[in-house]
Amino acid sequence: MLRYIAKRILIAIPTILIVSVLVFTLQQLLPGDPVLTLAGEERDPQVLAFLREKYRLDDPIPVQYFAWFSQVLQGNLGISLRTDIPVLHLILSKLPVTIELAIFAMVIALAIGIPAGVIAAVRKGTSVDYAANVIALSGLSIPNFWLGILLIMLVSVRWKLLPASGFVPPSEDLWLNIKTMLMPAFVLGTGLSASLMRHTRSAMLGVLRSDYIRTAKAKGLLSHVVIMKHALRNALVPIITLSTLLFGELLAGAVLTEQIFTIPGFGKLIVDAVFNRDYAVVQGVVLCTAVGFIAMNLLADVLYVLANPRLRHAR
Repeated sequence: MLRYIAKRILIAIPTILIVSVLVFTLQQLLPGDPVLTLAGEERDPQVLAFLREKYRLDDPIPVQYFAWFSQVLQGNLGISLRTDIPVLHLILSKLPVTIELAIFAMVIALAIGIPAGVIAAVRKGTSVDYAANVIALSGLSIPNFWLGILLIMLVSVRWKLLPASGFVPPSEDLWLNIKTMLMPAFVLGTGLSASLMRHTRSAMLGVLRSDYIRTAKAKGLLSHVVIMKHALRNALVPIITLSTLLFGELLAGAVLTEQIFTIPGFGKLIVDAVFNRDYAVVQGVVLCTAVGFIAMNLLADVLYVLANPRLRHAR
């Protein structure tokens, strides 16, 4: 197992290097000049020259990249051009918010997707199966931003049940924190639950056709015992892997939802950085997101091997 993990880490290293090069070079294509934004309306030539020298913006792009990446290897992601705050400090202050939102959304997705997938597989070909597939397709098709706006109009504006936007840290008010997280988590979780439902249904159908399931039924085991103890347990192997990957996508893809509900997380941080042409923040956030997603892929591979003992010797 340790050899397998080490092998996966070695494969991840060149991936991170390629991502860092792409992040740095493609960002140079963004329109506008951050120095002009920082200099204000007067744009004194001496101030412009000082800022370019301070942030090494006059150096060739390869020189800028190697200077930046050498600092990254030391744990220094640079300084925000806009706020003059270390990028690592900004990321560490925003990351817990996005992680909390992702956990809430993942719980909702698992609570809806897995039971619906199991029921649809057991009732294959019935009206329950067709209804579950229609709902799953609807969940995949409805855009997050539209569902978020609709929920704000109904739940917050008309029914006044939950706050429309904002974020309260759990250390200040735990109940209010949960209330502010429910709607954005539901928006993200419904789309994920649709994917989980379809994969759970497919995995369950494959397991239910297995010989050992027919043997368990022939022995006279109760139907729910066969489904829950034998079928679902084996069908969960690919579902665990998918859930881990979806969690990585949540950390990287909650941009629109965080903007709609004004949640100060990773998504809002990178959007504000792009609009303000804060190159250091954009580089740091995208690089951390890529590293996190690669780490979740590694975790998915490890969980898959742990959940399926037959693969331990094959790897």
